Amino acid sequence: MGLSLQQFAMVAGAHLLALLSPGPDFFLIARSALLRGWRKTGAVCFGIACANGVFIALAVGGFAALHRHGVAFALVQAAGCAYLFYLGVLMLRHARAASIAAHVQDDSPASKTGAWPTRFAMGFASAILNPKNALFYASLFALLAARDAPFGAQIVYGVWMFAAVFGWDLLVAMGIGHPAVVARFTRHGAAIERVTGVVLLAIATSVLTMLAREWR
Repeated sequence: MGLSLQQFAMVAGAHLLALLSPGPDFFLIARSALLRGWRKTGAVCFGIACANGVFIALAVGGFAALHRHGVAFALVQAAGCAYLFYLGVLMLRHARAASIAAHVQDDSPASKTGAWPTRFAMGFASAILNPKNALFYASLFALLAARDAPFGAQIVYGVWMFAAVFGWDLLVAMGIGHPAVVARFTRHGAAIERVTGVVLLAIATSVLTMLAREWR
């Protein structure tokens, strides 16, 4: 089975909604953009994207290796579905508006560092040390594997996700200096989290149902 547009839309949609939900990386970008401008924040964004790329590569490679072990593979897929289900419930129960101002500290030493490698390392460390990133990608690629997505298609999805993370983070950095953009994002933050929660629940339920049919 080749690259499916329907499958790509599902993966890209879930990934985009997850990006829209504010987390530690989002607030790091916001702080850096407000204090140093979006151009210098580009290094932070690239560091975050590279860390996501590491998780994507590990997920793709790991599931390619696991594919030949039927029971272990099915257990990992089920665990991935369970995590996405848990994440969806969590977003629905605790959806709230994001307060950017509360996360911006003018005296933050990390935000005032000027060298490009330092800002890159700051972004990379923020994303690579966040266990939710690892679990999210592992879960998403477990679902792709459950749908028999070929290795080549998973590579395409991975490249897309890397580009989406970097592009979205740059957009956040550029838009964060506009009060209207910040106000709108803050106002609709809870709704974004609820929609993300519903989508993750739907994907997890769909794949768990498919796995259950296969193992009857």
